[in-house]
Amino acid sequence: MENETRLADRLRAAEARGHGPWLLTMLDVLAPLAPILAQSLLIAQPLARSRQWGRELRELADLLEAPDGLEQLRRQLATQQEE
Repeated sequence: MENETRLADRLRAAEARGHGPWLLTMLDVLAPLAPILAQSLLIAQPLARSRQWGRELRELADLLEAPDGLEQLRRQLATQQEE
């Protein structure tokens, strides 16, 4: 699960910068648009590969399409805030 580790690393870095609460709010706001956002990320993935973000975008898109994907992201961010 290398992809999960890379996305988790990005989430930890965002949390270290103090962006955790903002990201949690954005997840709540974007929840109704998650499937559309997931498809947009898949379209952007080839462009992101040139910047080494392709794997993270794919995993994020997969999470947004999964029924409990947003909840998984929330749990990851909430866990990091508790640490």
